[in-house]
Amino acid sequence: MKIIAVGRNYAEHAKELNNPVPVTPVIFMKPDTAILKDNSPFYHPDFSEDVHYEVEVVLKISKEGKHISEKFAGNYFDEIGLGVDFTARDIQQKHKEKGLPWELAKAFDNSAPVSRFISKSQFADLYNINFSLALNENFVQKGNTKDLLFSFERLIAFISQYITLKKGDLIFTGTPEGVGKVSIGDRLNGYIENEKLLDFEIK
Repeated sequence: MKIIAVGRNYAEHAKELNNPVPVTPVIFMKPDTAILKDNSPFYHPDFSEDVHYEVEVVLKISKEGKHISEKFAGNYFDEIGLGVDFTARDIQQKHKEKGLPWELAKAFDNSAPVSRFISKSQFADLYNINFSLALNENFVQKGNTKDLLFSFERLIAFISQYITLKKGDLIFTGTPEGVGKVSIGDRLNGYIENEKLLDFEIK
């Protein structure tokens, strides 16, 4: 199982970090050791002083595929969930300035909390799904999948040209604007529509 993540897939988030809006998907990966399940607490790493939350809709791949055409890509996931792409922003910035990869900022242990998954059949329109994140009961991120720069099908088709997708793989599809810092003692709550899927503490 692998985690494939998409950067800058909401225009307003790209702008808030002063990044260009991409014309093709920006892809990076996290190892399976990044996954944090069952609303377990996230232990703030001591190597960063600026860890940011980034809430995202997550696709769970349901069957193996490569070189998938966009028109059939919807057949390769049956469920969606919610995840947080924790990012050590201070490390990321240093690496970006030097043109280095982002892995140390993105792929560290427990940097990918993931909720339980919901059948996509529960949603009348996959491109009108509200999702949000609250920090200490104050909403800090609110997004809607209608604002995706690259659709779920486009992402699956694009990724599968380079990387074979396997059953159980997770695709983090990008975060909306409003990212920010977490501190020890904070609590994060994540929602798809009005259903709370994430509820965990920063320790």
